Amino acid sequence: MTRIVQVLAAATLALAMTSIQGADGQQQETNKKNVAEFYEKALNQKDFEAASKYLGPRYTQHNPAAADGPEGLKAFIQFLRDKFPNSRSEIKRVFADGEYVIVHVHSIREPGSRGRAIIDIFKLENGKIVEHWDVAQDIPEKAANPNGMF
Repeated sequence: MTRIVQVLAAATLALAMTSIQGADGQQQETNKKNVAEFYEKALNQKDFEAASKYLGPRYTQHNPAAADGPEGLKAFIQFLRDKFPNSRSEIKRVFADGEYVIVHVHSIREPGSRGRAIIDIFKLENGKIVEHWDVAQDIPEKAANPNGMF
């Protein structure tokens, strides 16, 4: 009888974990979709109102050159509209790990230029973006290897 109880307990735990992992996997997919849509609205369409629906109750900015909060994002989008109206950013890869979404991006501010490789990290809570970090690297004219940055 004890063995049956142990097997049933193990099976119940396994089913519960599968259900939790499935829910986490669904949330990660939703988070990836939300970040991609946010990126399109904010950086390509340069539409703060459309992008802001993906922001949570706070927006903590970790880029030292950008202001904090939704108003900081709004100012950055306005900067892009004013200085780089034809800029485009193409997401090459999207990764999710729990509440974090990481995008690998090719950003071109001026058509015809090589652009920059960017890694953006977003933290989401309840499917909404609440924090942002980024690192950017100019794409060089000549590389030390033939691998490419994307």
